[in-house]
Amino acid sequence: MKPEDSNKESAQKNEIKKGTAKPKSDAPSGLTELFEDGLKDIYWAEKALTKALLIMAKNATSADLIETLNSHLTETEEHVIRLEKVFELIGKKATAKKCDAMEGLIQEGKGILEETEKGVVRDAGIIAASQKIEHYEIATYGTLRQFAETLGLAEAASILELTLDEEKGADKKLTEVAVNAVNPEAAEAH
Repeated sequence: MKPEDSNKESAQKNEIKKGTAKPKSDAPSGLTELFEDGLKDIYWAEKALTKALLIMAKNATSADLIETLNSHLTETEEHVIRLEKVFELIGKKATAKKCDAMEGLIQEGKGILEETEKGVVRDAGIIAASQKIEHYEIATYGTLRQFAETLGLAEAASILELTLDEEKGADKKLTEVAVNAVNPEAAEAH
């Protein structure tokens, strides 16, 4: 990073602390640009999640949890492809922009792996971390779908709706695994 870039970033952080925020020079100026920015963000997030799901599945012990994580990995790979289709529909190249939220959620999940022994307690932690990720994705896809609808992008909205439904389904499956198997066993662990 150039020294002048560091100074600009520092100045922006100071403005935010004061309660004001001056936008970056490349900040979105309209809903279309905000939509595109959101697509770039979730595109990065989904790609990062494919790696994280593999790690979580390798560290899980519950057969139901492993199956749920692997199933969602397959869906997540499809989500990446769908996002590429949405980019194509709006005439843009599929580009990823680092998603700070997903990076933080993945780091939190890795922390759980480091702080727990392999077994049901770790499985419960993996479910908790996974559900936080799912809730972030549900919020993001819901917002992007609504942006697409507002912008008259019916086909993009339909694709985003399909992914939103799958994210909700993954969250529901994780809850079922937690309630029906992992959490009761973890409660008995000492």
